[in-house]
Amino acid sequence: MLFAAGLLLSAGLYAQQKEVKLISYVNPFIGTGAVDKNSLSGSNFPGATTPFGFVQLSPDTQDNPDNPASGYDYNDKTIVGFSHTHLSGTGVADLFDILMMPTTGEIRSAAGDEKILGSGFRSRFSHREESARPGYYQVKLQDYGINAELTSTEHVGMHRYTFPKTEQAHVILDLDHSMDKKRPYWSCKIIGAEIRIVDNKTIEGYRILTGWAKLRKVYFHAEFSQPIVSSVLFNGKKGYEHAAVQNGTSIKGALNFDARAQNELLVKVALSPVSIENARENMKVELNGWDFNQVVQQSSDQWEKELRKIKVEGTPVQKEIFYTGLYHAFTQPNNMADVNGDYQASDLSIKHAADKKHYSTFSLWDTFRAAHPLYTLVQPERTADFINSMMRQYDTYGYLPIWQLWGDENYCMIGNHAIPVIVDAALKGLKGFDLEKAYAAVKGSSMLSHPGSPFEVWEKYKYIPEDLQSQSVSITLEMAYDDWCVAQLARKLGKTEDYAHFMKRSSFYKNLYDQQSGFFRAKDKNGVWLSPFNPLQYGGNGGNPYTEGNAWQYFWFVPQDVPGLIQLVGGVKPFTAKLDTFFSLKDLPGEVNGNASGFIGQYAHGNEPSHHVAYLYNYAGQPWKTQRYVAKILNELYNNSSSGYSGNEDCGQMSSWYTFSAMGFYPVNPASSIYTIGSPVLKEATIKLGDGKLFHMSAKNVSEKNVYIQSVKLNGKTYNKTYITQDNIVKGGELEFVMGSKPNYKWGIDKQDVPPD
Repeated sequence: MLFAAGLLLSAGLYAQQKEVKLISYVNPFIGTGAVDKNSLSGSNFPGATTPFGFVQLSPDTQDNPDNPASGYDYNDKTIVGFSHTHLSGTGVADLFDILMMPTTGEIRSAAGDEKILGSGFRSRFSHREESARPGYYQVKLQDYGINAELTSTEHVGMHRYTFPKTEQAHVILDLDHSMDKKRPYWSCKIIGAEIRIVDNKTIEGYRILTGWAKLRKVYFHAEFSQPIVSSVLFNGKKGYEHAAVQNGTSIKGALNFDARAQNELLVKVALSPVSIENARENMKVELNGWDFNQVVQQSSDQWEKELRKIKVEGTPVQKEIFYTGLYHAFTQPNNMADVNGDYQASDLSIKHAADKKHYSTFSLWDTFRAAHPLYTLVQPERTADFINSMMRQYDTYGYLPIWQLWGDENYCMIGNHAIPVIVDAALKGLKGFDLEKAYAAVKGSSMLSHPGSPFEVWEKYKYIPEDLQSQSVSITLEMAYDDWCVAQLARKLGKTEDYAHFMKRSSFYKNLYDQQSGFFRAKDKNGVWLSPFNPLQYGGNGGNPYTEGNAWQYFWFVPQDVPGLIQLVGGVKPFTAKLDTFFSLKDLPGEVNGNASGFIGQYAHGNEPSHHVAYLYNYAGQPWKTQRYVAKILNELYNNSSSGYSGNEDCGQMSSWYTFSAMGFYPVNPASSIYTIGSPVLKEATIKLGDGKLFHMSAKNVSEKNVYIQSVKLNGKTYNKTYITQDNIVKGGELEFVMGSKPNYKWGIDKQDVPPD
C-alpha cells in the first residue's frame, strides 16, 4: 500500500507541476565556449531549431569555422552572419549553409566590391544584448544598430531584422561561407552555386560542395516581407548590379531595402537537400504566413512537449544543466526528408520515404553509449525511425552507418556502432521496424569488409594486426563488443549457429591482452608485440593502435564481459587496484592529447572511451567508489556556463551521460537492458513512459556532500543489487535512495549480484 501511495504521489506531483515551463531551464549558451582557446567545451550552437529538425539557424562568429565545429565561440567578439545548418557538439566542422547578414550603410558595386568579401560585413556584439531559448535567438548587431532575431520550423528558418530607419538597409547572402577550405582533411570545395532573383520579394538558389560529407546539395527558397529595392550579385570579386542570376563557385549577393517607412524586415528561408521545388513546398506547408511570434511559440511548444518526458527536481543549476542536456540530446539526429517524403539517399540518389522520415547525423561512436539508450527509453517511436533510416544505408552499401552526415557516410571513427543501437531496441521489444531485416543488417555489417572494418583480417588472425590496420587495439576491442551484440540478437531469433560464431568472435579481445604489461597492446600479423610500449602515449585517428585515447583509457572497454576482464587481470583485488591507479595516475609531460580533457587521473570525461569506467567498481564489490567518482564527475565536470562541458558534447552523448547519471543509473553495456547504479544528484526524477506509466526516482538527503548510498528500495522493498533493469523501468515503479556523507560498505556487496549478460 505504501508503494502504491508513493506512485500516486509521484503522479500527482507530475500533474501539479505541469504548468512549470521546462524550457525556462534550458540555456542554449551552455557549451558554446571554453574558458580559453586551448580547451574543449561542448562545441554547441545557441541558435534556433526544432526537436530533431533539419534547419538549425544560428550565428557564426568565424568566416571559415573549424574549431569550435559549431561555428560559434562564446569568446568571440563579432558575428559574421547567420547560417541555416549546424552541427551540435561535434569534433569536426561542416554545414554552415546559406549565410545571411543584415547591414546598413553604403554598398559599392564594381569598383568597390572588395567590401563584400571576407569579413567586411561582420559586426561587434555583446552578450549583454544577446539571448536564446528553445526555438529563439536574438542579438543586437552593434556596428549597424540592427536587432536580429531567429526562429525556425523543421525545414524553414525565419529571421526578423529591426533596422534603424534608413534607406541603406541590406541583407548580405553568402553561398561561399563554409568550414575552413584550407583544412588538410575532409577538405571543403564549393563545386557550384547559384543565386536567382525570382521577383522583388523572392530569391532561390543552391550550392553543391564537398566536405566532411563528401558531396552535399543544398537548395533554398527565400521570401522577404518587403520589396528588394535593388541588388548586386557577386561572382568572385566582380559585382553585377541589376543581374537576375549568377552562378559559379564563389557567389554572394547584396539585397537592398528601404527601411525608412518600415524598419522591420522578415525573411523566410526554406531548405531542401533534393530540389528548389521541394524547398518551395517545405515553406508552403510549414510556414505560409509571416507571424514570427507564432513560429517562436510553436517551436517552444514542441520543445516543451519533448522535455516533459522527464520531470526532475533539484537545485536550479542542476535543472539548468539537466534540461539543457536533454535539449542538446534532442537536437539530432535530423530529419532529412522533405515534407513530401523525398530525401537524398546514401548513394546520392533521390528516394521517397512514405512516412516522411529519414534521419541522418549519426555520430554513433559517441552516441551508442548513452544517447541512443536514452532515445530508446523516452523516444521509442523516433528510435524506430532512426533504425529504418540506418537500414536504408544497408540497402545501398551492404552495411550500416558508422558516422553518417547529410545522408552520406564519412567513415569517421571506428567500430560499427549502429549495431548496438539496433540490437538494444530489438531486445527491448521496440516496434516499428522489420526485426528480420534488422538482423540481416547487423549481421551483414559484421561480415562485409569496409573501411576500418577488415573482417577477413578479423576472422583470420582473431585480432586486428597494427601493420594491416591502424588503430588496431581500439578496433579489436570495439569489434568484439559489436560481435557480442550481434550474438544477442541471433539468440533472440533462434539463430544458434550465428550466436555461437559471434560469441566466439566477441572473445577475440583477449588475444591482445599482454599479461606482462597488464594492457591491451598492438601486435603485428606475425603475433609480435609492437615496441616500445608506453601506456600513456595517445593515439588520434590513425597512425597509432589507440583511437583518441591511450592504453590506460582503452583497457576498460570490454562492457560485454566485465567478469572476463576481471579474470584476465587476476581477480577482483588487482582489478580494483588498477582502477584506483587509473583514477589517480597523472599524465607525464607531453602526453596529454587534444582529444582528452576533463581528467581525474587517467579518466578523461571529455572523450567517450572513459564514460563507463567509474561504474566498473560495482562489478568488483566496491560500489562506494563508483558512487564517489560518479558524484565527482557530476558535480565538478558539468556546469551552467559557456564552458559547461569538459569536452565536445558529441551530438548528445555528454549530455546523456549526465541525464542518466544524475538520476542514479547508467547503461555500462548499452545493449544489455541493464543500468548500473551510481550516485544520484537530483532529489527526484520522473520518467514519463508509454501507456501512462511513470518511473520515479527519489534521493533523500542528497547533497554535494551526501553522495554515498545508505540504502535503496525498489517498489517499496529493500534492494541491494548494484543495477536495475529495463523491465524495472518500463513497467513503472519507484526507486528510492537514502544518501549520506560516508560510504555504507555493506550496501551492494552483501548479496553482490553481477549484472547478467
